[in-house]
Amino acid sequence: MAIRWFLLLSLVTASAFVTATGLTDGLRGDVPLNQEPPAPTLLNQENLDIRRVRSFAMQPPTIPHKIDGYQLDINANRCMFCHARTRIEDSKAIPVSATHYMDRDGTIRGDLSPRRYFCTMCHVPQANLKPPVDNTYQDFDTLRKQDSDRAAPGNKSGSK
Repeated sequence: MAIRWFLLLSLVTASAFVTATGLTDGLRGDVPLNQEPPAPTLLNQENLDIRRVRSFAMQPPTIPHKIDGYQLDINANRCMFCHARTRIEDSKAIPVSATHYMDRDGTIRGDLSPRRYFCTMCHVPQANLKPPVDNTYQDFDTLRKQDSDRAAPGNKSGSK
C-alpha cells in the first residue's frame, strides 16, 4: 500500500515539476510534456516509383508508391496483387523476397508466411517533408569511402 502512495506522490510531484519548468521535447515543439499537442497534418505520400538506396544492410525497402486505400488485413493483402511471384510478369513489380515464404524454421512454404503477411510492419511509404530533428546519419558505404579517400597515398589531409 505504501508503494502505491509513493508512486502516486511521485507522479503528482513530477507533473507539477514539468508544469512549473515548462519542459518540452524537440519532437513535440513548444508544447509542455503534460499537455497533448495537436496531431500533425497528414501529408500526401510520394508516388514516384523510384527505388531508394538503402541506408544499412538488411533495411527493408521503402514503398515507392501510394498505398492509400489498400486493404491489408487478415482477409486480404492488396500488396500481393502485384508483388506475388505469380503476378510479377503482368504487373512488372518487384517480387516478394523468398524469405517472405519461409516459416520460422527456415522451411519454404507454398504461400506467404503469416509472420510476413502485414507488409507495412517493415515497409513504409514515403512523404517529402522536413525531418523533425536534425540528422547527420551516414551509411556505412559513405563512411568507408570517406575513410579510404583520407588514407589514399598523396592525400595531405592526414590519415588515421
